[in-house]
Amino acid sequence: MKAVRTEFIGHENNRLVADIWGNSDRPVLFFHGGGQTRHAWDNTARRLAECGMTAITVDMRGHGESEWVSSGNYAFDNYCEDVVAITRSVRKRYQTDPSAVGASLGGLSTLAAEARFGPLLNALTLVDITPRMDPDGVAKIQGFMGERMEEGFASLDEAAAAIAKYLPNRRRPTSHDGLRKNLRLGPDGRYRWHWDPAFITSKTGINSGTAAFMDDLMSRVPSMHLPILLTRGMQSELVHDHHAREFVSLAPNASYIDIGGAGHMVAGDKNDIFCDAILEFLTGTKAA
Repeated sequence: MKAVRTEFIGHENNRLVADIWGNSDRPVLFFHGGGQTRHAWDNTARRLAECGMTAITVDMRGHGESEWVSSGNYAFDNYCEDVVAITRSVRKRYQTDPSAVGASLGGLSTLAAEARFGPLLNALTLVDITPRMDPDGVAKIQGFMGERMEEGFASLDEAAAAIAKYLPNRRRPTSHDGLRKNLRLGPDGRYRWHWDPAFITSKTGINSGTAAFMDDLMSRVPSMHLPILLTRGMQSELVHDHHAREFVSLAPNASYIDIGGAGHMVAGDKNDIFCDAILEFLTGTKAA
């Protein structure tokens, strides 16, 4: 099965690239984590399409093929506003409320979109994220992202080695095909991550206003009544068990599962188990 490339327009009239998998009237939006691209969802999207849904995977602003915004506006509030724009466009196209799956950055942005501007969604799956996180885990992730942000890598092998060092428990792929989608080859012959460095370095970047955003979002959780599934990687360095339990205790219609053998990158670490979980959540039917 092949995806169909499409585009959306974000809150700042910014171009957002997406793939559409499947052709049904049951849309599911996918929003990736910081530093990733829409291709992080390829295997999951294919599986959902095979099960009769339409999976729409989005490159968020400044990531993948989506536009780098000259304003440098990469705060959570900006991503939230893009999610609202995309969701409303999908609702208009399919004449129904879509469901959504969001990892880390994508999960918080989608949760905020629903909390502030909803109802927008039919259901939401959060992938290893809540408004409460371990600050050391956040620092570790951003440290890895920024370490070779400007310098880049001399080869795909060098990039693969850096990822293997960062994620020693993950099985190393036999091919660089997936990695190639997350890197861009510069005119100097070096590979760099497929996201705008201003995501981290801008005064209005991802670390701008974060504490206020999280506090506001947490205060809104008790009034959110849509079905929410929180999937946590049991080895996550970002979301601990008590963070997940606090969130589920506050959200009126939330459930929570731990996925063993997975870290923060749940869908990449244990994709089959992850797919089974979200299919059961979205369809009410246990995967065969």
